[in-house]
Amino acid sequence: MGLEFGKLVSMMNYVRSTTIDAVKDLSMEELDFLYDEEANSIGMLLAHMAAVERAFQIDTFENREFTEEDLRRFLPRLELGTKGRELLKGKTIDHYLKELSEVRNTTIKMFKTLPDQWLFEQTPFWGDRPANNYFKWFHVFEDELNHRGQIRIIKKMIQKRKG
Repeated sequence: MGLEFGKLVSMMNYVRSTTIDAVKDLSMEELDFLYDEEANSIGMLLAHMAAVERAFQIDTFENREFTEEDLRRFLPRLELGTKGRELLKGKTIDHYLKELSEVRNTTIKMFKTLPDQWLFEQTPFWGDRPANNYFKWFHVFEDELNHRGQIRIIKKMIQKRKG
């Protein structure tokens, strides 16, 4: 793996380790906790993290649009909301950690096959603005960082309710 990939992977690994530390001991009840009827649960956010990474695998490694099957499988995880609340519950922390690990293993396996210059290749992104693969993969762990912050707030809400 090249130097640039090494930098990227070290940042991704750090973020993932702090996410795992924040959730590893949560019960199914805590993972499914909703502080109001429009909230996202911690479990939903973990499923979202895995789905975002898979979406970027499709975009950057497979260079293709989502298929109908992709949309059926990933849209509730990407968009969350009502459909996510219906579908993303009743899973253990082991389920979510396995999902996160499997998608990350695929990412790292693919990174190992690519030269550093691939990170700097530009393609249209959000609204057809150009973005390179480095930015796209930065966004994967930046999204996780934001949601990890939400997870920490939700955990505080759970603790207050247990109180």
